[in-house]
Amino acid sequence: MIIVMKVGAPEEEIDRLTEELTSTWNLTPEKIVGRYKTVIGLVGDTADLDILQLQEMSSWIEQVLRVEQPFKRVSREFRHGEASEVVVDTPSGPVPFGEHHPLVTIAGPCSVENEEMIVETAMRVKASGAKFLRGGAFKPRTSPYSFQGHGESALGLLAKAREASGLGIITELMDAADLDALAEVADVIQIGARNMQNFALLKKVGAQDKPILLKRGMSATIEEWLMAAEYLLAAGNAKVILCERGIRTYDRQYTRNTLDLSVIPVLRSLTHLPITIDPSHGTGWADLVPSMAKAAIAAGTDALMIEVHPTPKKALSDGPQSLTPERFDRLMNEELAVIGKAIGRWPSEEPAAVLA
Repeated sequence: MIIVMKVGAPEEEIDRLTEELTSTWNLTPEKIVGRYKTVIGLVGDTADLDILQLQEMSSWIEQVLRVEQPFKRVSREFRHGEASEVVVDTPSGPVPFGEHHPLVTIAGPCSVENEEMIVETAMRVKASGAKFLRGGAFKPRTSPYSFQGHGESALGLLAKAREASGLGIITELMDAADLDALAEVADVIQIGARNMQNFALLKKVGAQDKPILLKRGMSATIEEWLMAAEYLLAAGNAKVILCERGIRTYDRQYTRNTLDLSVIPVLRSLTHLPITIDPSHGTGWADLVPSMAKAAIAAGTDALMIEVHPTPKKALSDGPQSLTPERFDRLMNEELAVIGKAIGRWPSEEPAAVLA
């Protein structure tokens, strides 16, 4: 349920309402300041509340509405139709994610392999216009015999890449026991597809204040995905970015997964959270990534996550879906920029020339 305040509602009146709703009605009010109006979201047992009775609490209340979706805080209704933004602090300054901001590009290898490789990749993708470096320290793998990542030692290598490049760091958390160490390095904590419904982990991550990138589970419905995001917001962290990374369907011969680009307009209607598309995991093949990245921008994504490796054939994981730095640079500056500029979503500053 939400209470929409009239334009110009005094802050004192909003505070009075919040106090009364808490003490008398035993609800948890959440004030949401939009571009034009302030909304008070009501969390708790609202099923039997009388809308007219709430309406009469103040002459500054414009309307009281019920949120029909099972995901309450995540719902676009909860913000009275307005999109939210997630601003991430990086060594080079704040970077906003959201539908009213320029496209954000995240790039880097599947796994952190060694210092030379991760620092080189960071410098190369930054030169091409990326704002964040992705790289796995802890890797969930289907086979117990596959490379699982270097673990905590790889976090130190990500820190060195962060210092050298000024890029923000996005890396995956698999175990709550690693949260403190990972949060020391990561600017955004990634919850991977396999942990999307690890509710105990979601509660732990939602209780800390670092931004969170929540990937869609391999077989998850949109509602299940948004309910997972609801866990994070319910735990106290509203800085959540959704990431579509492909879902499992019938064809495994020609694509690794099926990249669901239709999810972009669907999410726009359902949730206020920013949207990222990962065409690398979504297709599994490097030659398919450029087309899907271009399509994702045209469809309205807020960010892209693209795997880049200096020598994909030697990568310890996911080499077939990784672009070389040279191909990534062409993609960014000769292909994606054209579409991004056409729809007004491309960053205004020109990226530096690619390093030799």
